[in-house]
Parts: sequence; C-alpha cells; structure tokens
Amino acid sequence: MKENDSKKSRSNTIADPEVHCDCFSGMGHLAQCSRRTGCFHGTHVFMFFTIQSNIAIALICLIGAVLLFRNRPVDNRWYVVKFVGTVSITLTGIVFCFVLAPTLGSYAWLWSNVLTHVIVPAAAVADFFVTGIYGTIKQEQVLLVTLPPIAYAIYAGIGYIAGWEFLEGIHYPYFFLNWGSPAGAFGFTKELPFMGCVWWILLLLLFLIGVGKLYLWILEKRRTSVFHHPEKTRYNKTRN
Repeated sequence: MKENDSKKSRSNTIADPEVHCDCFSGMGHLAQCSRRTGCFHGTHVFMFFTIQSNIAIALICLIGAVLLFRNRPVDNRWYVVKFVGTVSITLTGIVFCFVLAPTLGSYAWLWSNVLTHVIVPAAAVADFFVTGIYGTIKQEQVLLVTLPPIAYAIYAGIGYIAGWEFLEGIHYPYFFLNWGSPAGAFGFTKELPFMGCVWWILLLLLFLIGVGKLYLWILEKRRTSVFHHPEKTRYNKTRN
C-alpha cells in the first residue's frame, strides 16, 4: 500500500502541475491575442466553453497537487470530478480540431489556440490515465459528463436571448449554438450549421457519454495492468 501511495504521489506531482501550467499559459496567450486583435473583446474570452473547461481542469489538478504536496488524503469525489473535467476538456479539443478549426482558417492554429485546444486536452487525458487508477468511478457516473455541456448550453441560450455579445455583434459562442440560424432549433440546412441547435446538443451529449465509457474502459485496463487483480490472485492461489 505504501508503494502504491508513493507511486501515486510521484505521478500526480509530476503530471498535475504540467496540466494547470499549460492551461494558464494558454489562457494568457489567448487573452493577449484578444487584446491585440479585438476578436474576443478582452474578458469576453471567458464566456467560451474552451476557457471555462481549461480553468476547470486547471483548478481540479491544482487542488489534487496541493493535497498531495501536503500529504492529505484525496477523496474519491475528486477523481469523479476530474473524470468529468477530463471528458469536458476532451470535448473542447475534439470540437475545435474537427468542427471549428476548418471554419477558422489560419487563425485556428495560433499558439494560444493550440495550447488551450490541443496541448491542454491531450495533457489532461494523459494525466487522467496516470492518476485515475487510484480512484473508483462507477459506470453509472458516466452520465455526469453531460452536466457541464448542458449547463453551458443553458448559459449560451440565456446569453442569446439576453443579447450578450460573445464576439463583436454576435450573440452566440459557436455556430452550432446559434438559435437564429436558418436551421433554428430542429431544422436542417445544406450549409453551416447543417442542423438545428437541439440536434447538435444531443449529438455532442451522446458523443460525451461514449467518450466517458471509453475512458473508463481504458482506465480499468490500466488499473489491471498496474495492480494485481484481487479475484485473479485468489483464484490462482486456490488452484495452487
């Protein structure tokens, strides 16, 4: 048990600071970019799911690192929250690379965007598979991964109705959350956004549930390879 705790401490203290440093670095670069270009109106950059998910995973990792540096026990709820945060930041990376980047041109691959949309998600996922083996996440808890995007969809919807500016003259954060598009809520079009906001939200929620299940499957494989499986050990002892 002490050996496991030692491994746990080493893996967390190495991986977690890297994640939250990348997060804050990326957000700093993005804030500087927004001031130079005016594209995000400074603090309006914090209205986007990208930045909110980066902040969330950074704070989660920071809390874990602080607990470990102080030799405090890490509650299992932290692992569940980290799982939810990791799936959320995965959504940030996937949506950016495969949905948003093709529509943004050369601007998509600015260093600030690469940090917050690619490097941080990749580091967070890798960190989850290193640290997550020490927690217990149940299959039924997979549905929790839908809470952050649902909350953000509600937030963005309120912003659209209230007339908040996410970008200059634009009252929605992403094209698939534009309730005033030709596709509206339930329609379909031959060009962006191709389908209504409700269909986009449902598609992304199903995708997140699938990612959550995949991550738990990988995590269980990792846990089995790192630790001796109790049932298997007892079975072998009985046979011998």
